[in-house]
Amino acid sequence: MATGFYKEGKVIDVIATAAISSNDIVAVGNVVGVAIIDGAIGDSVPVQVTGEWILPKVTGTAITVGALIDFDLSAGKVTTGLTPAAGDVSGIGVATVAAGSPDTTVRVLLTPGSGTVT
Repeated sequence: MATGFYKEGKVIDVIATAAISSNDIVAVGNVVGVAIIDGAIGDSVPVQVTGEWILPKVTGTAITVGALIDFDLSAGKVTTGLTPAAGDVSGIGVATVAAGSPDTTVRVLLTPGSGTVT
């Protein structure tokens, strides 16, 4: 039996550097996930880094099925075709449904560890 296995890695624990609410998008380096519970600064908060999620989307951008999704840190929302600024994470997953320009959410399949932080 493998002795180095720790856990499946669907959920990781992160130390909150700011207040976090359940369903907030959380970026830790190249990894982006969704907070499972609320947490205050210094709390250990479980963040799910896998699965398909309905995430808040930047309005003004249409997203097609299969589009590479980016996380805009300053907006706290996802988008596509982002010109990255400091703290943004490109390539966190793919859209599983289309979203129009005025839509405020989009379904995203997270791809753990694939993001590139700016």
